[in-house]
Amino acid sequence: MISDEKMAADVLVKHYQDLAVWQKAMDLTVMVYKITEQLPKSEVYGLASQIRRAAVSVPSNIAEGSSRRSTGEFIRFTNIASGSVAELQTQTMLMHRLGYCNEEIYSTLINTINEVGRMLYGLQNSLSKVLNSK
Repeated sequence: MISDEKMAADVLVKHYQDLAVWQKAMDLTVMVYKITEQLPKSEVYGLASQIRRAAVSVPSNIAEGSSRRSTGEFIRFTNIASGSVAELQTQTMLMHRLGYCNEEIYSTLINTINEVGRMLYGLQNSLSKVLNSK
């Protein structure tokens, strides 16, 4: 697997599925879906729906941004993905505070969310360097 920084340095990503951050975000989304299946039925249209939409937004925005023709657009979409990561962190904390998940599930989920956030930050920095070097 090629690092996201190397791909960003090449300016054009051949395919978003090659990005480690997209792959990790997809894994996170699957994890979120499995965990939210366990939420109370009263949360189907509330927290479960919100947390799933935020999770889906992360890899979706990475994919859309990488498919754009400009580095600036890619950065814009990674910023949107970062916003969704922050939403997901907040919703996960709320899910934990409400007692909807145990400490082990919470820890695994929040650590994965944080890892995706760090990976996105690294990709954004690399893309910014490419953009500023032009």
